[in-house]
Amino acid sequence: MIVTLSILLISVILFVSGKVRSDLVALCVMLALVVCQILTTEEALSGFSNSTVIMMVGLFIVGGGIFHTGLAKMISSRILKLAGGSETRLFLLVVLTTAGIGAFVSNTGTVALMMPIVVSMAASANSSSGRLLMPLAFASSMGGMMTLIGTPPNLIVSDTLAEAGFGSLSFFSFLPVGILCVAVGTLVLLPLSKWFLSGKGTAGRRRDSGKTLGQLVNEYSLSRNLFRAMAGQSSTICGKTLAELDVRQKYGINILEIRRNGNVQGRFMNTVRQISSPNTPIEANDILYLSGKPEQIESFVSDCSLTILDPHSSEETGTGDAARLDFYDIGIAEVLLMSSSRLNNLTVKDAGFREKFSLNVLGIRRKNDYLLHDLGEVRMHDGDVLLVQGNWKDIARLSEEDEQWVVLGQPLQQAARVTLDYKAPIAALIMAAMIAAMVFDIVPAVAAVLIAAVLMVLTGCVRNMEAAYKTINWETIVLFGAMMPMSLALEKTGVSELMSGFLASSLGALGPLALLAGIYFTTSLMTMFISNTVTALLMAPIALQSAIQIEASPVPFLFAVTVGASMCFASPFSTPPNALVMSAGQYSFMDYIKVGLPLQIIMGVVMVLVLPLIFPF
Repeated sequence: MIVTLSILLISVILFVSGKVRSDLVALCVMLALVVCQILTTEEALSGFSNSTVIMMVGLFIVGGGIFHTGLAKMISSRILKLAGGSETRLFLLVVLTTAGIGAFVSNTGTVALMMPIVVSMAASANSSSGRLLMPLAFASSMGGMMTLIGTPPNLIVSDTLAEAGFGSLSFFSFLPVGILCVAVGTLVLLPLSKWFLSGKGTAGRRRDSGKTLGQLVNEYSLSRNLFRAMAGQSSTICGKTLAELDVRQKYGINILEIRRNGNVQGRFMNTVRQISSPNTPIEANDILYLSGKPEQIESFVSDCSLTILDPHSSEETGTGDAARLDFYDIGIAEVLLMSSSRLNNLTVKDAGFREKFSLNVLGIRRKNDYLLHDLGEVRMHDGDVLLVQGNWKDIARLSEEDEQWVVLGQPLQQAARVTLDYKAPIAALIMAAMIAAMVFDIVPAVAAVLIAAVLMVLTGCVRNMEAAYKTINWETIVLFGAMMPMSLALEKTGVSELMSGFLASSLGALGPLALLAGIYFTTSLMTMFISNTVTALLMAPIALQSAIQIEASPVPFLFAVTVGASMCFASPFSTPPNALVMSAGQYSFMDYIKVGLPLQIIMGVVMVLVLPLIFPF
């Protein structure tokens, strides 16, 4: 018992100091429990097989899909409109919306759903995401108090009452308590977040490496000479490949890409394919994106019976600014030729970029000059910068030949930042299905989340598995998974039972209000170090027996257990929502103490005074 408490105390000191990474501290705690033979290896590693930890992994991927498809930006822009430029109104909208969702969806799922939206919203408003993310996590827990299914401790105390013969609680028995939690939390968080969190979430913003895709488009004037033509049923190029057409040699123009709509009818589920492979046959109704001089484009369109599209019309609706380059599947990058390159003094046509890499050369930057037309016969020289275009995977292959050239910037990181906005409806459908499955308990919550995560990858809302893995914040997963066995150690060595039993029994003689306060704050203290679900399981029977011994109604005491277990804000690993936002908000352990501890104490005082009024002794 003493060894366990010593390990816990040392870990708290290290967490508070911030001198050692939190995930490394958690791993050291886990290993210390094994070395000291408090836990077996299997028990120490059990946190990483826990359903909550697995669900957190899936939720990161779902959140990535929401972010990558632009769905987060779409939702956040609407919330920003409602906020009307007021930071206080924005704060209230985020907190109240999160609490409302948290009443019906698990608090972990609520945070994973809202976190990408809030990050996107903060970026759009050019404000700190850190001021909103911690209140977001706290609001999800507060909202969970409004319904029976909002948080696991609610179900535990309901089952405890039912098994003891006092009847189970109804779905909305928690509503008055939940509304009070949201009201108190919002009023307290409004000033605390402004005082302590306003500078958070900004320092770690990722800096762009190299030029952005938009900057390259403007620099090489790609949009200025961009035309779109549709291949009708009678077009002579249908069935021919780009290699067979050889339009650069014949007309001096480039076919940048072929845009082919999916087979699914209707805009909601419409998908888009971008094709640049030289061996792909052109089909009827394909849209060709052409670059070149107007007279050359006109000649090609006339010879091949194509239809030029209005530059200001969409391919689907005929409205909107559609004459622009998108980089869903096809990208652009700059390549600097080295002095040792075999391409020096070769013409672009003879270099074989299309044949070997399936890439087009769209332009050449030679010192301060830009060569953009009739590139086929242009000879390349040492120091030339080539603008190449093609599939992102083909661009990535260029980096394999380092002695020939240098790929400028980080094109794969640029590709990862491209918003797959045409996939947003699919991401929304997956998200809605996941929420419905969790609300109506169609499948277990962890299964619903993992299914949604897999669907995000299979439908392309997340580009591939590599991109999916990158959406996962492994520091958070390791922190939470490694600290979960601590609750088992405290329970196994008798620390939890000793603490809860002593405080509850010693306060019983002082009256029901003192006992209620003792149970509440004991539960609240225990939840700072072990999970709220385990705390509720330990404290619920103690609260029940204590109430029976003093001949009082057990209902307010069991409500004290569930509120105390759920309203724990002073530690990043007491609840999954607190852990989820830690990295994204760039919070330290002390940030949770500064903001969460005052809120936790004020919430406790209010609940001890109000619970007997709602549920009399």
